[in-house]
Amino acid sequence: MLDNQSMLPIPLIFRTYRFRKWFPMALKIVYKICCGIDVHKTFVVASNASTNKQGITTYKSHRFSTYTKGLKELLQWLLESNCKDVCMECTGKYWIPVYNVLEKDCSIVLAHPKYVKAIHCKKTDKKDAKWIADLFKHDLVAGSFMPPADIRQPRDLMRYRYKLTCFMSSEKNRLQNCLTVSNIQLENVVSDTFGKSSKRILDKLLENPLDTSFDIEPLIHNSMKGKIPELELAIVLKTPDEHKLQYQNIHKAA
Repeated sequence: MLDNQSMLPIPLIFRTYRFRKWFPMALKIVYKICCGIDVHKTFVVASNASTNKQGITTYKSHRFSTYTKGLKELLQWLLESNCKDVCMECTGKYWIPVYNVLEKDCSIVLAHPKYVKAIHCKKTDKKDAKWIADLFKHDLVAGSFMPPADIRQPRDLMRYRYKLTCFMSSEKNRLQNCLTVSNIQLENVVSDTFGKSSKRILDKLLENPLDTSFDIEPLIHNSMKGKIPELELAIVLKTPDEHKLQYQNIHKAA
């Protein structure tokens, strides 16, 4: 019958004496020298796992600051140990500066925190880093895809552009809702509520919302001259006070 040690969660069971005695070749050590890094906001804890020919692993742990100087010291510490295989959990955005410093000289595997989470026990940063190194040396960590730097940079710009586009669309919809509530029906007359002619009319309305008797003809494009009677009917303004500030702010943003 298996004792209490055999009931430990996998892969901790692989580290017990009884399991090693029964199954000495159960797990192959893929990375003889590797490092597990536990990432935090202001510091990282690195655990260097070095395995000799007898299969005995020794660990060296060190804590480094996440300032650029500290990350460069981490890189130097790894290179001095001849450790170029690194595994770290991608915690929030804190892993990105670490990755950028180590990327050129090390082969980095990014692990989702879900898949390198230690079992429930008395946890410390040092133990977490050692646990990551233990899993990684047996190649038990599924890495996340990370494109090279020349792809990451334009990807970030495209994502930012997409967010700005969504923001602009949201603000335009909000402005259109304000116009609808105020019964300014420009959308029923012009093809683009945010075109040059429409913006000139809205700017004029914002100068004095109660005055709709101004001359529209100088504000619109020549192709819209035939729509002047409809435009005069569309801009009869009845604006609630709470929408006037929205007009000004959203119209400038859009």
